[in-house]
Amino acid sequence: MTTDQENKGQDLSELNDNVARIEELSQRLANIMAHRKTVRPSLQAPGQEFYVKTAGSVWADMMANPSKMIEHQVSFWGKTLEHAIEAQAALAAGDFKAPEDPGPKDRRFSNPLWDTHPYYNYVKQQYQIASQTMEDALKDVEGLDDEGTKRMKFFTQQIMDMMSPTNFLATNPDAMERAVETKGQSLVQGLENLVADLEANDGELLVKLVDESAFEVGKNIATTPGQVVFRNRMMELIQYAPSTEKVHETPLIIFPPWINKFYILDLKEQNSLIKWIVDQGYTLFVVSWVNPDASYADVGMGDYIEDGYLAAMREVKAITKQKKVNVVGYCIAGTTLSLTLSLMKKHGDKSVNSATFFTTLTDFSDQGEVGVFLDDDFVDGIEEEVTENGYLDSFFMSRTFSFLRPRDLIYGPAINSYMLGKTPPAFDLLYWNGDSTNLPAKMAVEYLRGLCQNNSFATDGFDLLGERLSIKDVDIPLCAVACETDHIAAWKASYDGIRKMGSKDKTFIVSQSGHIAGIVNPPSKKKYGHYTNEDWPESSDDWMAGATFNEGSWWGRWGAWLAKRSGKQIDAREVGDSSHKPLAPAPGTYVVAKPNV
Repeated sequence: MTTDQENKGQDLSELNDNVARIEELSQRLANIMAHRKTVRPSLQAPGQEFYVKTAGSVWADMMANPSKMIEHQVSFWGKTLEHAIEAQAALAAGDFKAPEDPGPKDRRFSNPLWDTHPYYNYVKQQYQIASQTMEDALKDVEGLDDEGTKRMKFFTQQIMDMMSPTNFLATNPDAMERAVETKGQSLVQGLENLVADLEANDGELLVKLVDESAFEVGKNIATTPGQVVFRNRMMELIQYAPSTEKVHETPLIIFPPWINKFYILDLKEQNSLIKWIVDQGYTLFVVSWVNPDASYADVGMGDYIEDGYLAAMREVKAITKQKKVNVVGYCIAGTTLSLTLSLMKKHGDKSVNSATFFTTLTDFSDQGEVGVFLDDDFVDGIEEEVTENGYLDSFFMSRTFSFLRPRDLIYGPAINSYMLGKTPPAFDLLYWNGDSTNLPAKMAVEYLRGLCQNNSFATDGFDLLGERLSIKDVDIPLCAVACETDHIAAWKASYDGIRKMGSKDKTFIVSQSGHIAGIVNPPSKKKYGHYTNEDWPESSDDWMAGATFNEGSWWGRWGAWLAKRSGKQIDAREVGDSSHKPLAPAPGTYVVAKPNV
């Protein structure tokens, strides 16, 4: 048999294998779609009222200003026609090349063929012209309030991102090149990846972002030594083993958000804030929240405060024999920490010496980018969902946050996985991002209605545990760290809330980067700097205008601030005591347990 015959035989064998594999995957795909989980429409898209109001405003604006509509339309026709003529002229000249491309640079179109190949360049430029026309046409629509305008622009951008030619096989040169290189194997592997993701989420599409097999919590991430020294229904309390001979007298407790898991602060040794704090000579405790199921339906914000915050403070004071503790709250845990501090003020409890807030919102008058999902159409749907099931499934939170960055968290990964047939990367941050948690029914509604929508805590008071809690009650020394490009807790909104607190000793820091990278920013990386300003002008813009930019991480600055409020140096403490025997090694059992859902 000749070499050519052998190659043809091998190609035919591979083709037959791929055809058989496609048939099997198609059957699995049909099966999962036939048994697809039903998701209520109110959790899938804005309500009908939003579309009617938006369409009505756009139509009324067109009727009131027909010249503006004609101007946009003529501009669009002119640009598309001009580009079509240029493309034809380039081909007529006999050179197989694209016309000059004045379009904006976009990393989605990084393949050189988008600029050099006539077909791909034509598709790209037409898409960019259409997208820019849509953006210009909606820019000046009248008849909508600020919130309505923001939602209209957000969901229009979602449609434009979805329709990008990079998202379709026939108009993606990367996918076509790889299919040729692999003799179609990439498409078979891509279909396998798609089916696996659908099966993992009951027919709903949530793109896997990471190779989950590369990580194991407690083995190669979340490895700082410590022990669980207390456990109740809501949380495990971890005490970390000292790494210095001397420690500060006042212990420190970190309350992480329960929307995700605490080990974002302990991914690996090089970027672990937990390890860094221990190495600075602190007796550190961290709360690891339970991942709730339907049995937690009646758990509300008050339960998190009583069985989480207050319980942790009580146990830490008992273990360390101290009357006061320092505390940290991150994101929603910072919001709830502020509620706890207000409650403690009402009760005359002076157990907290100082508080630090990471990317925390306490004034929700500006809800930031996530505010597009906080109108009644979505919140009504969430309330119906949790009333029926007893909890909000982590799937919905993951999907919501993904749509805030769809190019990076949806379409880019989908192209790599489904079109290019690639295995997701082994990236610890993305592994953590996918390891999300459920929310109890009562807590989810209290948070969304009372805090996010009504903004009660920052205005007329938030009723909880028999008290009316107010932002002005938070009057202990505090430090707040916000992040410049945070799409979940905008730094300006964070500033507004901290400014309203009653403390006369407060520090505000703005770190470069976003909600995670701005906080997990070790000094050794020398990557992101931070802004400081000792003044508290009414306007956050004025604060930034008068701020000083500082190179490097904020960790050292905060560490110096905390050291001044942490008492004298004493001999390092042993983990636990006679009444708090170690229950499990860090990172504990709650962080890896799967809820019964």
